[in-house]
Amino acid sequence: MPIVVTLDIMLARRKMKSRDLAAAIGITEQNLSLLKSGKVKGVRFATLEAICATLDCQPGDILLWQPDDDPAPT
Repeated sequence: MPIVVTLDIMLARRKMKSRDLAAAIGITEQNLSLLKSGKVKGVRFATLEAICATLDCQPGDILLWQPDDDPAPT
């Protein structure tokens, strides 16, 4: 899929655990894990807004468009 979720990187930069982010934005750890792994087909704008507000970032900081023929980000 050409949309890559880089939420793990932002969590590391903010020194926040997935469990804490999930609690702060009101979703389950399992749903956050699915989002982080890119196994979801979509994300609600309200969820994206809550993530960005909590992590003090922009959507482009956690979502990356990468054509299928490009290598994975490092």
